[in-house]
Amino acid sequence: MTIYTKTGDDGDTALFGGGRVPKSDKRVEAYGEVDELNSFVGLALTSLADANVRRGLLLIQNDLFALGANLATPELDGSRPRPQTPDVPLARVEVMEHWIDQATEELPELRQFVLPGGTEAAAMLHVCRSVCRRAERAVVALGREELLDGGIIPYLNRLSDLLFVWARLENHRAGHQDVPWSKE
Repeated sequence: MTIYTKTGDDGDTALFGGGRVPKSDKRVEAYGEVDELNSFVGLALTSLADANVRRGLLLIQNDLFALGANLATPELDGSRPRPQTPDVPLARVEVMEHWIDQATEELPELRQFVLPGGTEAAAMLHVCRSVCRRAERAVVALGREELLDGGIIPYLNRLSDLLFVWARLENHRAGHQDVPWSKE
């Protein structure tokens, strides 16, 4: 079986469950942003040493596939059933809050904005955070026009918070202090 189908050569793509839309469609944009986030999470994993953070990110990568599948599957018009997709892991939001609380206990109190950077792993987590925020914006835009699973936006919102805290934790454990934003 070949990887190329040539069906997208005219600028459109198939959605899960049928139908074709332009590759510039808001739905394609949203699940494309989630896919990009997943790729950056995979890249961040190559730099991280902490086993707990690595395990968490591997769970998150699987979650992001579930989010992408949901985003790639529009509500159908009733002419055929909606295909089965994995559930959006809404319970993971609470787990991420627990991870955030655990990491925050180890970190110095945050009293100002900090610049992204530090160690390579921390910088990669900051990239993941900003890509996550972009994915969230794309999903919010799509959600203003189409019905979406209500768990997707809270998941992405909490994930960006977690990625920020884990970036700070990575720097803290490596002995890098947060670099405060200078307004000068």
